[in-house]
Amino acid sequence: LLFQILGAVILGFGIWILADKTSFIAVLQMSSPSLKTGAYILIGVGALTMLMGFLGCLGAVNEIRCLLGLYFTCLMVILITQVAAGLVIYFQKETLKEELSRIVGSLIENYDPSNDDERNLQDAWDYVQTQISCCGWAGAKDWESNKILINKSMTEYPCSCSNSSKDFQVDTGFCNLDVPVNGTATYADWPVHEQGCMDSVEKWLKDNLGVILGVCTGVAVIELLGMILSISLCKNIHSEDYTKVPKS
Repeated sequence: LLFQILGAVILGFGIWILADKTSFIAVLQMSSPSLKTGAYILIGVGALTMLMGFLGCLGAVNEIRCLLGLYFTCLMVILITQVAAGLVIYFQKETLKEELSRIVGSLIENYDPSNDDERNLQDAWDYVQTQISCCGWAGAKDWESNKILINKSMTEYPCSCSNSSKDFQVDTGFCNLDVPVNGTATYADWPVHEQGCMDSVEKWLKDNLGVILGVCTGVAVIELLGMILSISLCKNIHSEDYTKVPKS
């Protein structure tokens, strides 16, 4: 039952990644095929874990060695895969960081409130900037690469970046700058948050690193216990000795 619950949690997490439309995960999921692939992998692993939990219970109750062996093998494969994925993420973190910068940079550069085709992606990024109180990836200067703002001489700024109370109810699109300097402006003239979202995301990860590691360790311990128990049960199941059966 414990492994079926674990499988349901992993399955639910994968579905959440695909269904979420209002967070930083949504920005990555809609921009990067690799995250979407990862979500499908999580769904597959979750479904497999639930199935293995059922087969493990069935094998233990009915003392079926092949089911217990299959259960042990699948758990070992899942555990090895999780460890490998963790190592890849750790050693490729700089590459992942560059990929995130590229994704968000492209999104900011091509941000257009009138583009309905990219509305979900743009709304997700606006939501991130509003909720985290940040602007751009490295900082507000990133928005100086936006094509629409360049054409308007930077006399507008992204409303979701605003730190002004008058823009409190506006969290998408562009807002007009009250006092443009000689008809032009820079990001330094905008009433926006100075901190970039990269720093905020990194801070969130550092603040929640203990929880993330604790959950990952807990899952690994549960899987190891399952492997140990399945091997113990398998060894304690004695095959019938047909040599002792009386001959007719």
